[in-house]
Amino acid sequence: MLSSLILIALLIAASAFFAMAELSLAASRRLKLQQLADEGEARAARVLQVQEQPGHYFTVIQIGVNTVAILGGVVGEGALTPYFDALLRPWLGPERAAQAGFGLSFALVTTAFIVLADLLPKRLSMNEPERVAMKLIAPMAALTLALRPLAAGFNAVVDALIRLLGRPERPDNRITAGDILALTEAGHAAGVVADAEQQVIENVFELDTRTVESAMTSRERIVYFALDDDEALVRTRIAESPHSTYLVCEDEIDRVVGYVDATDLFQRVLRNEPISFRADPSLIKRVLMVPDRLTLGEVLGQFRQAHEDFAVIVNEYSLVVGVITLNDVMSTVMGSLVNTADEEQQIVRREDGSFLADGITPVPDLQRALGLDEMPHAGQYDTLAGFLMVMLRRIPKRTDAVEWGGWRFEVVDVDSHRVDQVMITRLPA
Repeated sequence: MLSSLILIALLIAASAFFAMAELSLAASRRLKLQQLADEGEARAARVLQVQEQPGHYFTVIQIGVNTVAILGGVVGEGALTPYFDALLRPWLGPERAAQAGFGLSFALVTTAFIVLADLLPKRLSMNEPERVAMKLIAPMAALTLALRPLAAGFNAVVDALIRLLGRPERPDNRITAGDILALTEAGHAAGVVADAEQQVIENVFELDTRTVESAMTSRERIVYFALDDDEALVRTRIAESPHSTYLVCEDEIDRVVGYVDATDLFQRVLRNEPISFRADPSLIKRVLMVPDRLTLGEVLGQFRQAHEDFAVIVNEYSLVVGVITLNDVMSTVMGSLVNTADEEQQIVRREDGSFLADGITPVPDLQRALGLDEMPHAGQYDTLAGFLMVMLRRIPKRTDAVEWGGWRFEVVDVDSHRVDQVMITRLPA
């Protein structure tokens, strides 16, 4: 009996070894392994190599697991059943004692394998997958080398079956934006990533999906100068609407000449020099013009290429729809970390749980505030006002309302056909 128990213990240990080797490799995070490999950990590099082509590795594991399982059943039944039979025979009789002995032997061996060869090693592997995988990579590499011919034969059969089913033969290990976001969301749920940091990370990946219209200063809010504006008007406009940059136009906003930097104007004032755009065209700088369908990521590329931080946004009819600065893009990325007072007022949560939102609130900000995963007719609009127009199929008026995703969007203020304020309330369950 002692030798049988020792053999069963060895089989359990072997099964535990294969279980830990399998789960640790599958659960190991590639980013963590790559970081360890970059720090000089050779075992992490070997684990990464196996993850790239795990075919023989997992085949050897399955050979070991199934062999051990079969041997465990044979040895366990033969080792313990006679002793249980002899123990129970005085009370149950020969036939029932044999049946009960077999049942007890089966239950005991099965329980030992489930707990000690499966649950416990897998739990340990899940808790520290990279550490376990690096410890077991060397013995597994030796086993894989020894059983390589047998594993190659099994793999050839499996590859043929996979091709017959029309499925991919190799795993897709490319890291996507969704993978990174899922990782940061897990960190946020664990308290490692702060709320503001999580928002910044999400905003960075939205740069390639948000259009410039979601971050621009809209046409009606642009402060600009005409070429023939006199100095008194320029001074008054700067005092009333201080900005770092102003458009300069030929009479109307759609005839853009360029832009002027407020710093240059202030220097003129300090030196008591006259300000005249028509007489001194050197004040006017060439402005970057970008189409309204560009994403924020593409605008950043345009800024970098042109060495500018200010651009005019025009539509397909060459009409100005807004302006955007590098600071606007960065504010979109940084979110609540750098929001100005005006930006904070775009969507405000009220005490009763409802929201009061500006019509120009970008759709991603609206979704984040309301917890909406998707919006109807996505891609046809960029702001809350655009959403209402698409849903109503007309210019919204006061008291117009739209219901979507468990929320009611009611227009409460319209300023010259522009949706100014929208009340958003949750619908009853």
